[in-house]
Amino acid sequence: MHDRGGWSSDAPIDRSEHTLADWELLTDALVGALGRQGVMNVDELRRGIESMPPDEYERASYYERWLYSAETILTEKGLIAPGELDARLAG
Repeated sequence: MHDRGGWSSDAPIDRSEHTLADWELLTDALVGALGRQGVMNVDELRRGIESMPPDEYERASYYERWLYSAETILTEKGLIAPGELDARLAG
């Protein structure tokens, strides 16, 4: 997936303000901290998002895409093991 700028749609744009859920705030903080520590940069974040399978990308929310990307990048860099986050969340 990538920036599809100009994709036509009949769906209205939701311009209403909304309060972020705690997990969204934490995701934003995590990605910011990874960037400040030099672990991951915005180009890597975007590449990780663009690597999502198209059907998952379409179903995911903005911060779900960020989480997917962060997990992908951290796994690629060997900072977490494949499936480690799922195992910790299940346990």
